[in-house]
This record gives sequence, C-alpha cells and structure tokens, in this order.
Amino acid sequence: MSSSPPSPPDTELLARGELTVRGRVREASNAVLYCSVVHEGREAACVYKPVAGEAPLWDFPDGTLAQREVAAYEISEATGWGLVPPTVLRDGPYGEGMVQLWIEADPGARLLALTEGDEAEEGWKAVGLAQVDEDRTALLVHADTPELRRLAVLDAVINNADRKGGHLLPAPGGHLYGIDHGVTFHVDDKLRTLLWGWAGEKLPEEATGVLDVLDRSLAPGEPLATRLAELLTEAEVTAVRGRVAALRSSGRHPEPSGQWPSIPWPPV
Repeated sequence: MSSSPPSPPDTELLARGELTVRGRVREASNAVLYCSVVHEGREAACVYKPVAGEAPLWDFPDGTLAQREVAAYEISEATGWGLVPPTVLRDGPYGEGMVQLWIEADPGARLLALTEGDEAEEGWKAVGLAQVDEDRTALLVHADTPELRRLAVLDAVINNADRKGGHLLPAPGGHLYGIDHGVTFHVDDKLRTLLWGWAGEKLPEEATGVLDVLDRSLAPGEPLATRLAELLTEAEVTAVRGRVAALRSSGRHPEPSGQWPSIPWPPV
C-alpha cells in the first residue's frame, strides 16, 4: 500500500535555525556535514552541503549542485508525492549551501537484490545482469512498488544522472525518500538510474495526472517556474518543460538512450 509522507519540520526551521556541525559523512565525494538545527524551541537533524565543498565536474557548472538539490525538492513538492526531504538554500558555517532534513532509513527495508535466474520474481522488476565475481553474474532487481515508481517518474523529469541504491531512503512507516540530487537538470539526456524496471511501460494514471499538474505549474509566470528560474538557467528550465511534455506525449516510462551509460557507477 502506498503511504503518505510524514509531517516533517517545515522549511522555516531549516532556513532560519542555528546550524551546528556535528560530524561529516566521510564516504561522500563532496563535503557533506551532519548538523543539528534549532529555531524557536524546535530542533532537527539535517545535512549541510556547502557550495565551497563541491568537487568540480566536467559536465556541470561549478558551484551549482546545491541549487539543483533545492530545485529537485521544489519539483517533488509540486508533484504532491513528497519524495525529497525538505531542502533549502541558505548561509551556514562554511558559506552558502544546501540544508536538508536528515532521514533515518529503515534498515529492514529491501528495495534492491541480486537473484539467480533470468527473470524477476513477483513483486520485483529486473534491471539487468550484474557481475558478482570473476565467474558469476546475477540478476539485479528492484522492488515493484508505487513509491519507487513515483521516484522513477521524478528522476525522468529532473534528468537525474546519479540514482544509486544508496540514495534510496525508505523511512520507518513505509514512506520512501530520494536524496543526492546535485547532478540533475542538465539540458542533455543524462538519466542514469537503477530504476529501469518499468522502462517502456505505460505510465500509471497517477503519474499522468501529476505530469499534467507539472505542465501547468511550469508555465512562465507560475510560482514553480519562477522559483526554478532562481535556481537554474533559462535553458535548464526550458529542458524541464520539454521532458514533462515528452513524457505526457509518450505516456510511457523512458528507456535508456544508448548514448550515455544508463546505470551509475558504483551502483550502490
């Protein structure tokens, strides 16, 4: 059964609260700081990614990843699915950066698996063969759930170039969040994801309705379009409109283009 997002602290806490750095997420390629934020008697754990800690990328402009993370949140909110944790752009101890509510994942949730055989079992979708060791391959599968399918649609809209398994956070209670949206909204097709299980399939009615909402919300002068224009280039906002229009026209989940690696590395 699909779940509604829990009621997290509003973005005012993240935007106006006092940030205190508590530690660093060491495995991240960019500076990712674990913080607490306190405002008017309320407190929450959060992630702070300062722009100054972003590693340069060959295909994305320097110093833009934080804005892209916030833009992904804005799109997520417009869908009504609440797939991205509350995220703001603000000043912090190390300058401007993205601040996002910390989500504790349910360690018992299972969204990805490696299985024997050539076909996915009921309740799972096949992604492709994965090399397990020198002499053995296994079938990589992901769960066939409404929440993951919503995220696959969101990733197609924002052109997510890095949907890894570690970016999927199933929260206690069943709600799913996606994180790490710094490499999104490129004008070129860069969709790389582990969620290819629905590739080419007809979009569910729920998704087509959401795409209709996004199409209206992205019209020039609408609040979402105005907000995205503050975070992205004009060409990138135009590309978002184009991807929404293409999805509405095809009525199907996108398929790998063959012009760009379709699965991120490392995949988890």
